[in-house]
Amino acid sequence: MKAIVCDKYGSPDVLELKEVKKPLPADNQVLVRVHSASLNFGNLVLLKGKPFLARFAFGLTKPKYSIPGGDISGTVEAVGKDVKLFQAGDEVFGDLSGCGWGGYAEYVAVPENALAIKPANISFEEAAATPMASVTALQGLRDKGKIQSGQKVLIYGASGGVGTFAVQIAKSFGAEVTGVCSTRNLEILRSIGVDHIIDYTKEDFTQDEECYDLILGVNGSNSISAYKRLLKPNGNFVHVGGSESQLYQTLFLGPFISKTGSKKISNLLQRANPKDLNYIKELLETGKVKPIIDKRYKLSEVTEAFKYFQEGHAQGKVVITV
Repeated sequence: MKAIVCDKYGSPDVLELKEVKKPLPADNQVLVRVHSASLNFGNLVLLKGKPFLARFAFGLTKPKYSIPGGDISGTVEAVGKDVKLFQAGDEVFGDLSGCGWGGYAEYVAVPENALAIKPANISFEEAAATPMASVTALQGLRDKGKIQSGQKVLIYGASGGVGTFAVQIAKSFGAEVTGVCSTRNLEILRSIGVDHIIDYTKEDFTQDEECYDLILGVNGSNSISAYKRLLKPNGNFVHVGGSESQLYQTLFLGPFISKTGSKKISNLLQRANPKDLNYIKELLETGKVKPIIDKRYKLSEVTEAFKYFQEGHAQGKVVITV
């Protein structure tokens, strides 16, 4: 089968399209014929080995997982003898980041608990765009942020992959959502029902007099002190993505700030799990959440896809058609 192989850390140019051995499913695994995959920030970390802390999970000197790719959608081709949830012919989607990656390939064998049945009302591309970004948004808002109906929520980086899901998921909880983005992305936020928009190219939102119950930082390099000032008493700031300096501020200053006052500063490490994936599946089926796709690339164009994605200006998700 054809697969994208990454044998060393580096730029997108180290990615190679190769012929590799087609996997066989173990007793508890499902063999999926991959139709689509997508790019997430975790894919960049796996490619570059940065921030360096990530190498303790992904391999110190070279990638532990030679075939990248977390989010997939496809059709079940075969199942191991202990698999009970799926059968050949099922249309599925899932996040493989917790079970060896491998999604940038024509076939992948994965544990059944990494997958869910694809909603019938969305395409394979939309399904592949969903798992990691949507579950990241869900865990940031619900688990770390303790979102409640009626709260005021600010999402910085609202027009990207995680951000577009975060807007819609926050709305499904009954929150009043403000999205921060650039001028070119205003229409995207309007299309997914955001209540208020701040164009950071024209307005310094950190000087805003408005305060929020919850702030989700998906991108950018704003200081933790700026976010803290914008929080209401007992408010939460959750760092999901952004600059390395912001990450380290959250990791090392966040616990001190949280212990010495009522405002909470925390960092999210997303973890794939079937319960949250099926929660998102229900939101997709009811139309409360819709994936936003920016660009589509072929498997042979993965290098170009990564070069575009790492620029940080994707409007929604970047999808790979296998």
